Amino acid sequence: MKVINFTIPEKIGNSIHLKEDKLPYFYPHLHRHVEIQITWVLSGEGTLVIGNNMKPFQPGDLFVIGPNQPHLFKSDPCYFQPDSCKKIHSLSLFFNPEGFISHLLELPEMNKIKKFVTSSKHGIQASVHDAPILFEHFLKVRNNKEGFVLAYFIEMLQAMANLSQWEYFSTESFEYLFTDRDGLKMNDIFRYTMDHYKEEISLEQISAVAHLAPQSFCRYFKKHSSKTYTQFLNELRINEACKRLMEKKFVSISEVARQCGFNSVISFNRVFKSIVSSTPRDFIKLHEKKLPHSYFNRPNGMVNYFPSH
Repeated sequence: MKVINFTIPEKIGNSIHLKEDKLPYFYPHLHRHVEIQITWVLSGEGTLVIGNNMKPFQPGDLFVIGPNQPHLFKSDPCYFQPDSCKKIHSLSLFFNPEGFISHLLELPEMNKIKKFVTSSKHGIQASVHDAPILFEHFLKVRNNKEGFVLAYFIEMLQAMANLSQWEYFSTESFEYLFTDRDGLKMNDIFRYTMDHYKEEISLEQISAVAHLAPQSFCRYFKKHSSKTYTQFLNELRINEACKRLMEKKFVSISEVARQCGFNSVISFNRVFKSIVSSTPRDFIKLHEKKLPHSYFNRPNGMVNYFPSH
């Protein structure tokens, strides 16, 4: 199996594909496929890398991943422990926007769904309020057969198209930027970084992982991710820091900084504020008040985790 090109193995009928995973952890490789993917996470936590961005995921999250968009659901380290009893559970629907539905989308009654399908190509997430509603539609598709499956699937797409609170978290399509060889190389870079983000990662170390000279690596990574490696590494570390702060499993902010790969709390606070748009302490206060948090795209393409207004 190629890492970057992924074949969907399970089908319901000939047009819609259903995949239910109950595994020790999510598929651990960067991959893509021609189908649009709608995934509901029932259990499991980690970091979703999608396109040129990332964000934490947890039970109850619902994502739409665009066609040919490289992505990776990276389970938290605890899922890979030898004695771990943790499991992940997810439901995913796949459909090819260039397949059967392309003909249906030309009907005037499908105009709103057509706009939604087109707008979802960069990756989107349903709001906390909307995700449970969509899950009911998910179950209708899963629990029915033959013509009812298609009918309920169209009903689900219409419900999704009617929502206005989708969060868009990838800034561009990578359909034409990744070859199979690039996919393998970027997968190695992402996996090494996600496994070693707590440590100091030198340019020489990560360049060796990609089998490139340091200067060539910098150009290569920027070309294939639209950001520098330092930006990617900092975003990953701050994602992990946000999870720890929300879970309240820490003694001090300096401890969180150290656990996430920062040598000093001053550096951690500076990077945290540049990405999250608030200090760690303010972030904790906002989370304790249970204010909604969202990812948004800045003009420079970086994804930030901060309160929506």
